[in-house]
Amino acid sequence: MDIFDKHAHLAARHDKLVNLGADPFAVLVEVLNSPTEARVNGRKAILAGTNNYLGLTFDSACVAAAEAALRSHGTGTTGSRIANGTYEIHHALEQDLARFLRKRSCIVFTTGYQANLAMISGLVGPQDTIFIDSDCHASIYDGCRLACATLIRFRHNDPEDLDRRLARRSDTGGCKLVIVEGLYSMRGDVAPLRDFVEVKVRHRAWLLADEAHSLGVFGRHGRGLAEEQGVETEVDFVVGTFSKSLGAVGGFGASDHPKFDLLRYCARPYMFTASSSPANIASVRAALYRIESDPTLRKRLWTNAERLHAGLRALGFDPCASPGPIIALPLRSEASAARAWDLLRAVGIYVNLGLPPATPDGLCLLRCSVSAAHSTEQVDEICRGFRAVASLLEATPQIGPDKIA
Repeated sequence: MDIFDKHAHLAARHDKLVNLGADPFAVLVEVLNSPTEARVNGRKAILAGTNNYLGLTFDSACVAAAEAALRSHGTGTTGSRIANGTYEIHHALEQDLARFLRKRSCIVFTTGYQANLAMISGLVGPQDTIFIDSDCHASIYDGCRLACATLIRFRHNDPEDLDRRLARRSDTGGCKLVIVEGLYSMRGDVAPLRDFVEVKVRHRAWLLADEAHSLGVFGRHGRGLAEEQGVETEVDFVVGTFSKSLGAVGGFGASDHPKFDLLRYCARPYMFTASSSPANIASVRAALYRIESDPTLRKRLWTNAERLHAGLRALGFDPCASPGPIIALPLRSEASAARAWDLLRAVGIYVNLGLPPATPDGLCLLRCSVSAAHSTEQVDEICRGFRAVASLLEATPQIGPDKIA
């Protein structure tokens, strides 16, 4: 038996995609011209699948801060903060984030994925129970596995189902941690955080909200969905990432709990991973300042999101959620989604192809992420690309959807 035989079904699925002319694992971004334009696999493309919600990856202040840190601190830290010590710039970012989020403490992690691994495995253990929204990200599921706690899933965005499941576990020992996301990365829908807060209070549970996709996007000051819904003080733990609105790589956890910093001594993904490069940290600090000081970024993002959402609906598509930074379009099958994704690339539009098991409920999706950096003309060009795809799919009934969405 070959050691890779266990993955034969994945290889077969990949072969089918390649035979359709679509290989999402072979996308080569050869030249980046801006936050919204690049040359992808030899073609000029408008980028509509980057999660670069505020368009800060080329921001002059962020680039300058990264360059300065590179000269003064070098290219990397070459070790963990436990082993090599904490650079002052990492400590400064933690203070900046804590102040911005209005939390007592903040811990920075090397990636957003590791932030969830560290937070969840550090907060709960085998004697505890985790209640997780069924649509949560893979990093959250993996954090639960690392924690070795009892795991109970509840129906997506369903506070009543969570209430029932918490009630059934009322007599069990240990702590109860509820985990939800702010903005869900596949469908683009948001959590009813206020209702979840009421449930967790009733059952004396703890609540962790992953604001990876909602930070910088929601709330008057860009602090996320908890700010938008007025429940910041009721959310016990916040997790976030630097790879979306902040335009870099990394993650964080924040809380008002007086013992929160104990995670630095018990969370393995923090203790045994090299800390982020100083240039990366410096660019995040600059991006955070832009979010705080320039509300027009969010205004442009939402203007673009509403325009793209309306344009796609006018073409007959049916997005999974209301207008927002993530606009996901369901198609009938894996073949039709893959074909549409490849046709979009051919007309110069790059979006994300979402397929099971990465998507909830077996959905096959074309996933657009909107940016504040998109011009009105680019948003309209994205819609024209989808118009061409719609007509081509209709002309290819053997792989096209019964209806466009």
